[in-house]
Amino acid sequence: MKKYFLLFCILTLALSSCRKKIDDTVFDAAAQAVVDDQILLDYFLLNGIPKPVKDPSGLYYTIVDPGTGPKPTVSSNITVEYHVYNTDNTEVDQSASHYFAPLDGLIDAWRIAIPKIGKSGTILLYAPSGLAYGPQGNGNIGANKVLLFKITLQGFNN
Repeated sequence: MKKYFLLFCILTLALSSCRKKIDDTVFDAAAQAVVDDQILLDYFLLNGIPKPVKDPSGLYYTIVDPGTGPKPTVSSNITVEYHVYNTDNTEVDQSASHYFAPLDGLIDAWRIAIPKIGKSGTILLYAPSGLAYGPQGNGNIGANKVLLFKITLQGFNN
């Protein structure tokens, strides 16, 4: 019995020391949000962009064209044209017409912004990394990247 207890103690000690190393590199979302906000403010200044509307979530946006008719909800299936840029204005993704079902399965920035426009509307998003792909990134979009989106809502259905 003493052997099992000793083995249990050794395993517990080994695992707890591994956990400490993991905890030393815990992602701090609040600190990243502050960094991202400064990146966006610098981007607006550097590019002569009047400060866009800031959503309580931290997302900045400009409605270029409000579109017409009713607006989608987060449960809507949407079809959009979109372009995605890094803050150095390098395009990292785009699609002339892409169907997504439903909107609530997409990144937070899109769920917040797309319901603000109607059919044929266009919106510019300035998304902090936490509302985009966060610390995990996505494909050729690196971790903790602030992203710029130009989205035109081609259509939707509920």
